[in-house]
Formats: sequence, C-alpha cells, structure tokens
Amino acid sequence: MTPIPILLTNDDGIHSIGLQSLAASLHARGHPLAVLAPLTEQSAVGMKLTLRDDMAFQEHLDIAEKIRTDQETPLRVFSLDGSPCDCVIVAIDGGLRSRAPEIEPWLCISGINRGPNLSVDVLHSGTVSAAREAALYGMPSLSVSLATYSHQDYSDSIDATLRLIERISNVVVDSPSNILRPEGSNKRPSEGSDSDSIRSWFLHGNLFLNLNIPESWKGTFQTVPLGARWYYNATDMIDKEAVGVAFEVGAARIVDEDISMTDCTAVGSGNASITPLASWPQNHPLGMPQMVMEESTKMGSDGMPTWL
Repeated sequence: MTPIPILLTNDDGIHSIGLQSLAASLHARGHPLAVLAPLTEQSAVGMKLTLRDDMAFQEHLDIAEKIRTDQETPLRVFSLDGSPCDCVIVAIDGGLRSRAPEIEPWLCISGINRGPNLSVDVLHSGTVSAAREAALYGMPSLSVSLATYSHQDYSDSIDATLRLIERISNVVVDSPSNILRPEGSNKRPSEGSDSDSIRSWFLHGNLFLNLNIPESWKGTFQTVPLGARWYYNATDMIDKEAVGVAFEVGAARIVDEDISMTDCTAVGSGNASITPLASWPQNHPLGMPQMVMEESTKMGSDGMPTWL
C-alpha cells in the first residue's frame, strides 16, 4: 500500500511533542508530509479565524531535520501566527501550492492533542475544529487526542493513530475529488446505508473522525457516538490589584454521565474511541441524515467503523 500524502496540524502549536512525534512516525512510514501548525498554543479556540490581521508564515528547517527519516520522502514544516482553522485554510486554499507544491495532501490529521476531546469538548476544541475545517473544504480528515494530562507519553496514541490511518488508507486511494467544493452543495453523496455510501460522505468531507486514546490504552478500539460530559464551577472570580475583578474559565469538576457505548465510557474503560462527526449542521444542505450518522457509527469486530 502506497503511503498517502498528509497535511498535519494541531492546536498545541508547532513545538508540541505530540505533533512532532506523530510527524516523525508518519514520515518514517513513508507518508509525504506537510506540517502547518500554529506558532503558539491555541487550545480551546474552536473555529476562530484571524480577520483583518496579517499572520506571519515561517518555515522550520530545524524541526524538519529533527523529524526527517530519509531524504526521498517529501517533508516540509511551517508555522502560522494564527489559529488551527487559519492554518488549514491557508494550507488548502493556496498556501501549500505556492510554498510546497511537491506535496498535495489527500488527508488532514489534527493532533496529537494533549488532553481529551470528548463529548461537548468537540465544540470548543481547536484540534477538532481544524479537522472540521479541512472537511468543510472537502478533504477527508481526522482529529486525534491523548485523553489525559497526567503524562506526555504519546507512544500508544501514535500506535492507535497509525492503525487507524492504515485502515483509512483503504478508502482514501486518490487525491480529494471535492477539494474546495467546486460544485458547492450540488455534490451531495447518496443517503444509502451501505459502506460505499458512508465512505462517500467521508471522502467528500461531510463526515470526519475524532480519535481519543486513554491514559492507559489496552490496545482496543470502540466506534461510538458522543457521550454527555458536564463542567461544573467553570468560572473563578479573582481580585487583581491592577484590574480589579477578573474571571478565569476552567472547571473545578468534570462529570461524565455513565451512558454505555459512548466516547466517554469507551475511554474510561481503556479503549480508544473513534467517533464519526458531521461536518455540517443537520439542517445545512449537506447535513448528514440521521440514518447515515447511525450507520457511520456501527462498529466492526475489531472496534473500528464497519465502513472502513
């Protein structure tokens, strides 16, 4: 199987261990690789875009040499002084074509993020938002997170990601046919429940995948929908002499509802969770019908989606 060319981004920034470790593993597997990540950490920025401000674009030859495993496989590493979604838009809508024309990505991967992106997290996460942005532009995409802050050992996360990419490579066998969406909403996949129909939703960018690897992974996967996660005491009021009253947003307590076969319970039981997510709101012309969403979440005997 020929390794597919990949666009790699994240929200933890160009210097993050998770990004560079995954990049090195992908390059070692022979994947042509274009890295374009934020210059600084952009966690929880969601789908923020930088408007009316110039964003510095920089190539990092030192990071590329640190990642590189051979001179034959294309590898370029860039940063952008913007958000994760800014990075994806610049990469897909002309940036790579002008600065790294030797790499034309077929798949976007966002990560590996440090910390979970489960349940409601997917609405705030810069990591998930970057994958969604790539999908909105018509590129198949995947977001990846190590669902803990207790350590920064990404070896299990890389193993899980590579195994999922190997499966995705059976589906992504050519350059994206819907990149930049030349036909707009007129190019709508069929609404069948068979694997070919579900794959079409993924290949056209109307469905993307979110992978979370637990703190201690037992080597298994579960394909599951989102769970219910609640953040309590999420604000803290602070008296600061310079500014008076200030507020800090965080969470004193996080509670996951005990709902079986969701991303929260999968990760809590030591499985890596794979969650298909709709790129568009359901009432958008390209919104996924409920039947297609349910079929996309059906799990095979190996824990991965049946349509892969």
